[in-house]
Amino acid sequence: MKTELELLLEEIRGCRVCRDAPRYGVALAHEPRPVMQVSAIAPICIAGQAPGARVHASGRPYSDASGVRLRSWLGVDDTVFYDSDKIAVVPMGFCFPGYDAAGSDLPPRRECSEIWHERLFQHLPNLKLVLLVGGYAQRWHLGRDLTKNGVTETVRRWREIYLRNAPPRMIPLPHPSWRNTGWLKRNPWFEAELIPVIRTEVAALLSETS
Repeated sequence: MKTELELLLEEIRGCRVCRDAPRYGVALAHEPRPVMQVSAIAPICIAGQAPGARVHASGRPYSDASGVRLRSWLGVDDTVFYDSDKIAVVPMGFCFPGYDAAGSDLPPRRECSEIWHERLFQHLPNLKLVLLVGGYAQRWHLGRDLTKNGVTETVRRWREIYLRNAPPRMIPLPHPSWRNTGWLKRNPWFEAELIPVIRTEVAALLSETS
């Protein structure tokens, strides 16, 4: 018999709301392909933005240059990263949203978080650490007070956010896209101060699962 989580994941993978009955804006122009990685026992979650075109094609989260950088930040290899019992991946939008007129990715479809996210996170009771990648995930998980001044200021407040008492712990991150290479150069404190904390926390949680 399938678990409630397995049944929910089947629903999500079969969702076509953004294409067939969009709540906001125009319909998705291509066939949806929800991409996520979930297990009820995963202690770590990557809460990101939405799959890009390469991830849409592969069906595997962070199977692109952004994923290479993200795994470096976490201090894990592909084998660990793609073990759903260790690391869950729940983007704000499950499907590639398409491109805007300038050739950049559109924002995540709002339908995903409205329909699915609260239900899905209820089935992830073992989460100890949620890494919030980018502004969309940060606003949904942290609320307006901590995110109203943008991603840079939210990430600067990582200690305050990380040390809050309510589990799971949360850490805000910039997007690991190559487009943010300039941001990393302008904010050297991120790799000097925050990356070691992330790697230590991730290593400790993973050691509990081995």
